[in-house]
Amino acid sequence: MSCVVAQPALDVQAIRRDFPILSQRVNGKPLVFLDSAASSQKPTAVLEAMNHAYCTAYANVHRGVYALSEAATAAYDAARAKIAAFIGTPEPECIVFTRNATEALNLLAYSYGRAFLREGDEIIITELEHHANFVPWMVLARERGLTLKFIPIREDGLLDLEALDALITPRTRLVSFAHVSNVLGTITDPAPIVERAHAVGAVVVVDGSQSAPHMPVDVRAMDCDFFVFSGHKMLGPTGIGVLYGKRELLEAMPPFLTGGDMISYVGFDGVRWNDVPLKFEAGTPAFIEAIGLGAAVDYLQALGMSAVRAHEVEITSYALECISTLPGVRLFGPLDPNRRGGVVTFAVERIHPHDLASLLDQEGVAIRAGHHCAQPLHQRLGVNATARASFYIYTLPTEVDALVRAIERARVILRRA
Repeated sequence: MSCVVAQPALDVQAIRRDFPILSQRVNGKPLVFLDSAASSQKPTAVLEAMNHAYCTAYANVHRGVYALSEAATAAYDAARAKIAAFIGTPEPECIVFTRNATEALNLLAYSYGRAFLREGDEIIITELEHHANFVPWMVLARERGLTLKFIPIREDGLLDLEALDALITPRTRLVSFAHVSNVLGTITDPAPIVERAHAVGAVVVVDGSQSAPHMPVDVRAMDCDFFVFSGHKMLGPTGIGVLYGKRELLEAMPPFLTGGDMISYVGFDGVRWNDVPLKFEAGTPAFIEAIGLGAAVDYLQALGMSAVRAHEVEITSYALECISTLPGVRLFGPLDPNRRGGVVTFAVERIHPHDLASLLDQEGVAIRAGHHCAQPLHQRLGVNATARASFYIYTLPTEVDALVRAIERARVILRRA
């Protein structure tokens, strides 16, 4: 089976030349990397930007008045400005660097949640959530006597937003949800949730881990109060994530960690916190990683996020079409590629996903298998684990063909054909 696209959204072959890792072979077969939802590969532009910073301008930021420190600080601040523009805010000061989206969500639960939520208040999340947007709120709810509610999913994998009216009450203080599900690929329109939450005075947290790397994002148009994402899923390095927050909320929140650089004054008589965002960035920051993320943003901006999204719709549509023809395969999530991100999650009858992933690896095909850090969702789906293929700017239709052939071979090997 092959895919013919009249006018591809991206020149994928040219893009792949920027990713040296994709040229290697695994188990004697060409690498087919279909696990970008877990962590994407890195282009040479990102690697070179970080190496250049290490080689030419490495010194601690915000601490020196000499040339190297000033150059590093300027590059760090420039990265923050690029990332602010990337998600549609004109205020770089509203961008807080964290280690990843998980830390950003924990920061919110610890700082905002413990400062402003009281016994009897309500938090609403969804059945789609990654553990990172589930466990911090559950822990907070148990500690503070809060009520945790869940927006259910429909049989087609979309959120049942009609249930939201019954869930939201005057006691609702916070609503947090994934913009795009890392399992089902479900894309959730933030507008109706934001509108209903704000109507009762609740703040809205959007987990953009699977949206910021793959589609245009505008936090001002979205009118969310907080937005989080990870650098390593969008061509950037590990160890760098982003928390966007409305300025008035960030200024009202206490710090998450304390120590150097997040204070403006400390003495035997007390301490005063620094301005945002530095109030939330204790210690030496991951400034080289931030520079790398800034380079990743430059790379994506040059491609155009609308083109990135269009490519993923094309490749996801083809993957859904191909995999749906295989006997004994169950697909999860919306079948409309325009309603889902670049992931296809599935199960093969009488083959455990871990066994399937191992056999696919023998063919050079790398996929994810397990509960994908979303055990409650898998409980809701009635399965313990699933297999997931996820795509990005460097994914080719021929790699979907290789995935299909590898699944067929696995069924034969396990005598399930």
